[in-house]
Amino acid sequence: MHELRERIAREGRNLGRGILKVDSFINHQVDARLMMSVGRELGRRFAHAGASKVLTAEISGIAPALTTALALNVPVIYARKTKPITMPENAYREKAPSHTKGCFVELLVSPEVLRPDDQVLIIDDFLATGQTISALARLVKRSGATLVGIGAVIEKTFEGGRALLVSQFEVPVEALVSISDMSNGRIVFGE
Repeated sequence: MHELRERIAREGRNLGRGILKVDSFINHQVDARLMMSVGRELGRRFAHAGASKVLTAEISGIAPALTTALALNVPVIYARKTKPITMPENAYREKAPSHTKGCFVELLVSPEVLRPDDQVLIIDDFLATGQTISALARLVKRSGATLVGIGAVIEKTFEGGRALLVSQFEVPVEALVSISDMSNGRIVFGE
């Protein structure tokens, strides 16, 4: 996506240690118009997958997951990081390391919203090491639902997440923009 790539080039900041700050349009403040374009494109790429639900992790994955779900006309589920009192005790749980928080986070989804007959598309803001998306996919498996695809807004190809996901799950993996190198303060786009 040309528009997304241009925004990253103009406003993205390399904070070192593989951290790309895109807070001004994706992670903290969301450019709604851009995010609608992101959702339409991800929806187009996964239109054939037959998803009945889109799954993401709170919080920064919600915007692209929501707009993708709108494009596909299906509900969106987000894995919670803390268990609300309204969630049943038998919630599906998985842990994943958080690159930006520097610790493990627990992801929880209620069996009331993720059921064995669901066809699930995972959408997240970043595909880096693949650990968070892998945890989401394990939640899908735990529920008995079927994983039909994985999509990301930005992929940091140098962190190897795609290879991890492809080795674990036999589904299409798509990213709208890839970044191949962030060494020495640079942001280098891939193909």
